[in-house]
Amino acid sequence: MFSRIMAPVDLGHLGQLERALTVTADEAKHHGCPVTFVSVTGSAPGPHGHTPEEFEQKLNAFAAKQADAHGIQADAHAIVAHDPSIDLDGKLVTAVDEIGADLVIMASHPPGVADYFWPSHGGKLASHTGASVMLVRDS
Repeated sequence: MFSRIMAPVDLGHLGQLERALTVTADEAKHHGCPVTFVSVTGSAPGPHGHTPEEFEQKLNAFAAKQADAHGIQADAHAIVAHDPSIDLDGKLVTAVDEIGADLVIMASHPPGVADYFWPSHGGKLASHTGASVMLVRDS
């Protein structure tokens, strides 16, 4: 039914992604399709890499670890943005087409007051791409 899953991840919050990562692996096995783990970084040094290339290496290592741990096909797609906090939604929308994803699985937080004023990342993807979007809450 699905041919490629895109799974946006934040390397700084992997502990909060366990449930979404498990669902992603289960869906990849069920549909027999690969997963592309996508993450956005800036060009300035950060906690997950001093350069975009170092960040990409860490994301590739993460994808390989997920593939081994869950027995799935996985790769990584690192995106460099001028300002990741502002450019995130647009970069993720573009990534869906770049990698040919038809399903996006991503972690989500419980809705709060702020969600009435600012759209969620998942909502943006659902309304601006042709991909199906599954949001996975931690509890």
